[in-house]
Amino acid sequence: MSRDSWNSDYGPLRGIYRDRENGWIFGVCAGIADRFNFNVGTVRVIAVISLLLFFWLTAAIYIGLTMLIKEKPLVYSGRRAEYEFWRKYRDDGWRHS
Repeated sequence: MSRDSWNSDYGPLRGIYRDRENGWIFGVCAGIADRFNFNVGTVRVIAVISLLLFFWLTAAIYIGLTMLIKEKPLVYSGRRAEYEFWRKYRDDGWRHS
């Protein structure tokens, strides 16, 4: 499992998510590649070939997946000590009035 699909609070992310950080349009291909541990380029090439051969069907499926699949939550990728520091203050209720 890639580091991008690991959440520090809950462990590995389960299910399929749209990956807007690594995606080109809506992140559907990047999300599928991350979930099934494929190369993103391979999934994109398959999507483009499918789009050329079956335009309306592929476009409908892509738009449908865009609406049905949730966006991937942000994952912190810094040092653990810094994460714990900010996590502590987030729960204390620091708010600007």
